Amino acid sequence: MKKDGRTIDHKTLEFIRKMAVERVHQGERPAEVIESYGMNRTVIYKWLKAAGQPGVGLEALDSKNGAGRPKKLTEAQEAQVFRWINGMTPIHHGFQSTLWTRQIIKQLVQENFGTSLCLPTIGALLARLGLIPQNPLDANHQRATEAITRWEQESYPAIVKRARAENSEIFFWDEFKFDTKSALRRSGPHAGEATTTRHQNTYAASAMNFQGAFWFATYQGPLTGDLFLSLLKKMMYRRRRPLHLILDGHPIHKRAMVKRYLESNRRGLTLHFLPGKNETAGEEILANQARPFGDLV
Repeated sequence: MKKDGRTIDHKTLEFIRKMAVERVHQGERPAEVIESYGMNRTVIYKWLKAAGQPGVGLEALDSKNGAGRPKKLTEAQEAQVFRWINGMTPIHHGFQSTLWTRQIIKQLVQENFGTSLCLPTIGALLARLGLIPQNPLDANHQRATEAITRWEQESYPAIVKRARAENSEIFFWDEFKFDTKSALRRSGPHAGEATTTRHQNTYAASAMNFQGAFWFATYQGPLTGDLFLSLLKKMMYRRRRPLHLILDGHPIHKRAMVKRYLESNRRGLTLHFLPGKNETAGEEILANQARPFGDLV
């Protein structure tokens, strides 16, 4: 069976073309050369004719990018779309929503660039920019928009300013569970006999910053105050720079034992809490959530 050159990527096919022509120039027969690559014998004569043009040579065999339909946005405009979305919400641009949608981006492009894009084109643009859609958690819908906006516009900038002054890092923390429930499977000598493997769960905590630095640790069983404290110790082990850790306001994160430990170990860690469920934008609540517990090593 002959290979179809259309199924081979452009770079590999370019290498084959040039190598085949060079082998012919070195004295091998064209039919034998193309047969060694498993391709149709007629294509090598097209390659030889193209490479034989005066003043062109093997450059005539370079891969050519398909013209395709021209993009409606310039590279500078696409970069601007990325800046609109990266680290911001639609609220920053005057919309009454904390979640990005293709329709909102379509409207921004139309208003700023005078260009109308269909929703599939918007989706392709986001994919090129590396902006992957996420499914919102129910908690995001339950949080008050005012509290989130105030945290983004006041609390977080204050954390960034402080971190720069201290030459410290900012990480975002979360815990999650891996569900390892197995599918039903058949086994044994008798038809219809079914077994399942034991259901197991694995828990993990992770932290990440905007530069891509990543830390994680796994643990067994539900999170407790003692366990949360031990995870913080692991993360801070041998860490040289101070750390601002942003996390949700889970009651375990605010246990008295955690507060006492942090207050007695002022050496590098500060905790900041995100707005929680059904909270108002009151200064007192936000001040309490953004208040650092102390430092920990």
